[in-house]
Amino acid sequence: MSNVDSFGSKGTLEVGGKSYEIYRLNSVEGSQKLPFSLKVLLENLLRTEDGANITKDHISALANWDASAEPSTEIQFTPARVVMQDFTGVPCIVDLATMREAVKELGGDPSKINPLAPAELVIDHSVQIDAFGFEDAIERNMDIEYERNGERYQFLRWGQTAFDDFKVVPPGMGIVHQVNIEYLARVVMARGVNGVTRAYPDTLVGTDSHTTMVNGLGVLGWGVGGIEAEAAMLGQPVSMLIPRVVGFKLTGEIPSGVTATDVVLTITDMLRQHGVVGKFVEFYGEGVGAVPLANRATIGNMSPEFGSTAAMFPIDQVTVDYLRLTGRDEDQISLVETYAKEQGLWHDPANEVEYSEYLELDLSTVVPSISGPKRPQDRIELSDSKEQFRKDIHNYAKPGEEDKAASVAMGDGRSFELANGAVAIASITSCTNTSNPSVMMAAGLLARNARKRGLNTKPWVKTSVAPGSKVVTEYFEKSGVMEDLEALNFYTVGYGCTTCIGNSGPLETEISEAIQENDLSVTAVLSGNRNFEGRISPDVKMNYLASPPLVIAYALAGSMDFDFENQPLGKDEDGVDVFLKDIWPTPEEVEATIDSSIDTDMFTKEYGAIFDGDERWQRLETPSGDLFEWDDESTYVRKPTYFEGMTMDPEPVSDVSGARVLALLGDSVTTDHISPAGSFKADTPAGKYLQEHGVERKDFNSYGSRRGNHEVMIRGTFANIRLQNLLLDGVQGGFTRDFTQEGGPQTTIYDASVNYQKQGTPLVVIGGTEYGTGSSRDWAAKGTKLLGVSAVIARSFERIHRSNLIGMGVLPLQFPAGESAESLGLDGTETYDITGVAAMNDGAVPKTVKVTATKDSGETVEFDAVVRIDTPGEADYYRNGGILQYVLRSLVRQ
Repeated sequence: MSNVDSFGSKGTLEVGGKSYEIYRLNSVEGSQKLPFSLKVLLENLLRTEDGANITKDHISALANWDASAEPSTEIQFTPARVVMQDFTGVPCIVDLATMREAVKELGGDPSKINPLAPAELVIDHSVQIDAFGFEDAIERNMDIEYERNGERYQFLRWGQTAFDDFKVVPPGMGIVHQVNIEYLARVVMARGVNGVTRAYPDTLVGTDSHTTMVNGLGVLGWGVGGIEAEAAMLGQPVSMLIPRVVGFKLTGEIPSGVTATDVVLTITDMLRQHGVVGKFVEFYGEGVGAVPLANRATIGNMSPEFGSTAAMFPIDQVTVDYLRLTGRDEDQISLVETYAKEQGLWHDPANEVEYSEYLELDLSTVVPSISGPKRPQDRIELSDSKEQFRKDIHNYAKPGEEDKAASVAMGDGRSFELANGAVAIASITSCTNTSNPSVMMAAGLLARNARKRGLNTKPWVKTSVAPGSKVVTEYFEKSGVMEDLEALNFYTVGYGCTTCIGNSGPLETEISEAIQENDLSVTAVLSGNRNFEGRISPDVKMNYLASPPLVIAYALAGSMDFDFENQPLGKDEDGVDVFLKDIWPTPEEVEATIDSSIDTDMFTKEYGAIFDGDERWQRLETPSGDLFEWDDESTYVRKPTYFEGMTMDPEPVSDVSGARVLALLGDSVTTDHISPAGSFKADTPAGKYLQEHGVERKDFNSYGSRRGNHEVMIRGTFANIRLQNLLLDGVQGGFTRDFTQEGGPQTTIYDASVNYQKQGTPLVVIGGTEYGTGSSRDWAAKGTKLLGVSAVIARSFERIHRSNLIGMGVLPLQFPAGESAESLGLDGTETYDITGVAAMNDGAVPKTVKVTATKDSGETVEFDAVVRIDTPGEADYYRNGGILQYVLRSLVRQ
């Protein structure tokens, strides 16, 4: 249905001799008092109003937003574009290719399955640190990457030619979120519609939760599961409730010795304690104008870690200056500035807007910090880090073995003592900090100063640098700090997420064996955003987030059991103790080096050929045709089963009867615990599957790289080595009890699910608080569905994962307030019946359904579970068996 423009908002904007159609916000009374982020949503509704899905009432509800009210009004947000990384992007394109075939089988036109919004995919999650510590490490890692991922990359090249409005940034170009802020983000879109050029705010959803990094550029967007992203590409709006907006006032200036990383860890700590899940955070006040764009992006990037949907900075002169620095076209820059000022989207500190809640941080009070050993919000002031480590080691080492160590003799002649707390991995990596010249240059200058004083990294530390874009390498080389970093073994290993996503690669054999044989609790220090258990390396139990210069400092120290204030890092050639404060660069030194080393030409050069790729990419054979020719022998890309047997009319939803518990889980179970990620061993279900299909252990690759093969991914769901299934005592990993067998013996979760599905027994998963926090991993939901799980019952859900479960046709249910499996006396051995679900066939979603758990003794426990289907749109998806089935049926009916 065409736009009905109930408010007479359609107008014209002249910029530099060009005319643009716009939808004026000032046509709606009350719009100017709205926070910046809600103004962007309001324009979105004005422009997409159709009188059916998006109505005048929706627009009025947003214009008359009550800052103090709890979210209750559903709106439909239509993102301007979609951005993806390759781990989540490959299954998106696999699904689109499969949908084309399903549409054809249902008598429709396969070409209708095409992105209706621009979609861009950046291949950044596949490079693994196999080679490190020498000059050509990056070339070796790239060669191995292509050897491992050639099939996937061929498939993506096919997708780029088969689908309209879909582009791929090849491997080795940078990390998706940095490429987004430096090149892909438009800030204001200009797109032809019905013969006119329409201007509107750049908005997006991304298949990675750190999509919020672009919030620092004044672009509203957030991470969604691949499931929602596919629907957005196909023109489906994102159903959401008008959120509460937290106003976060920034004042003061960052003191000497403190980095943007310290600021963001402090903000993460504050907002986690305040509680911002499901809310927008918006930064305001006089101090905002003094926050560099790179720091804004660093803060926005960590939005998932503090739990908000988005963390916005408004458009201002800092935004425009950054667009100019990064080589954006002058016409585009003029459009951004003119449009933002015309629409009241330009930041004016004097213009007081109303927020739902208020917080304030005086930046001058921030102190150096790290975070760990297992969550981003567990901030530790650097001055307390040794003391805190001594407390935390008791949770990882056996009593009396807190100071355990082992002698290691390397094949190249190195020998050393490896103790609990030893830093086994020190990695400058991830989108969060490798986007930020202030911390990257600080790392380089710290390396220079350490080198001058004769310091070196410890021989057991696996060191690496994985810049967010090639521009970083340009300014490292121009400033000369590349040589200093390499002198400390911090060689560039690739342009990708690497350690932060779990692609740290294997430790040296002798070190790995010493850790395993002696059950040592070693550590990793990375400049990333995620440090969840089991994520970084299977050999490493304790993981810490730190700024890039602190990553180098810990590599010099060699241990987390270290006090930088009172312990020297070593002695110089004169025998003088060298402390961290002696080599830490001053802010003036960092700023002067940045000013003399970074220019627009670097961005223009590197991004001028961003889609071309290197000779490896260009040599790939590219399949052609509208339909993909599946290879039955492929272990990377296989046709999934979601649409098998699908008919035009969905089956009615039904109650759940006789279900068994696949996993009984505690609090803070993340998508890292649920979703297949990182490497896996030969004796796992996924490893056995690949060996049965002729794949050698050395060619297993990671779960992420095999996301296009549902057979591998099902076997890796709930297989994290740190998962604690409370159905089993003292057992960690992807195991459960199989009640299809007498006595319920222990087996793998995958093998149990196969037996349950053979019996026709539905499954449930029981969880605690914050179920599904972490990355927006579609496979956490897809794998749950394909294992045969009908419902997840938890104390509370993370926003994206709850939505993804519904998108796969899995029912999210919440225990009554104050109740849990433990308080109700449930141990997971019961049989479960869920009644009241079928009422959804009549159109309404019940607020609660009745859950009856029957123990072996015949005793029953009954409770009313809250149905966490929060919007009518989500109800439609659930009734159709999932969001993709809903979209597919809608497209065929058109």
